[in-house]
Amino acid sequence: MVDSSLFAFVLMPFDIQFDDLYKFGIKEPAAELGILAERVDEQIFSEGILERIYRQIALADIIIAEMTGQNPNVFYEVGYAHGQGKLCILSTVTASDIPFDLKHKRHIVHGNSIKTLAKQLIEELTWAKGEIENIQKSHIKVKLQDLTGELEKTKFWANGKIQFKIDMVNVSQRPSAEIEAVYFYSTKGWTLSQDGKECSSTESDLPPFEKRHFLLSPVRRLQKAAWAQIKFAADKTLAYAFKGEELKDTYRITGRSVLRLVTSEGNFDYELPIDVTVDEFPF
Repeated sequence: MVDSSLFAFVLMPFDIQFDDLYKFGIKEPAAELGILAERVDEQIFSEGILERIYRQIALADIIIAEMTGQNPNVFYEVGYAHGQGKLCILSTVTASDIPFDLKHKRHIVHGNSIKTLAKQLIEELTWAKGEIENIQKSHIKVKLQDLTGELEKTKFWANGKIQFKIDMVNVSQRPSAEIEAVYFYSTKGWTLSQDGKECSSTESDLPPFEKRHFLLSPVRRLQKAAWAQIKFAADKTLAYAFKGEELKDTYRITGRSVLRLVTSEGNFDYELPIDVTVDEFPF
């Protein structure tokens, strides 16, 4: 049964070649999870189609976009959805159709297989439902701001440092749950610092991550419609040159992390996509 309170707006070219992919690879799997998935051409409306698309993106809980063929309209609409902070799931026949600066975003490469698309979409929509439930229960929406990084090099090693800014917004009309602790999960080798002091860390309790770092929250509770920001830096030695290896002037760091809010209402995990290039600062 479809739960009309969860709506996935589907962006894809209006071409008959995508009809079966849409009906059996997107719409039916979404319905299995209680999510209403629709394209704009299924809807009845009186305004212009672009205005309708804007409105549906604003109303949608989730955006599903078929990127195959690099359709310019779909690319434009996906950019607008990302600008609105929407949960976006991208799908494509081949990974080459995903733009370079979006490859770290959640995406499915289905090879034109409806079965593959349906299976992976169920996994991605299950994740998206979890993110939505986090916001509904905690009343806190988490957004990672654009990352910045710098590279420090010696003759023997290259060290990368990333600056994180994570917004926490109370999207409800009531106070949020009380924030008792904040954890950031990473792979091994990373050291976090906040306000110039190294953060405590321990072994992770959340696979596949290896380290759990303790962060100070700027507030104990967010009042209705309030905003706060967590700032910290993450350092890691990216390469060594003890045996004459050549060190690069630029390193790209990609992957995913998790920010966990431990609250009076339970634990809430927010997945954060990581994609940043660290460069040596020219003097």
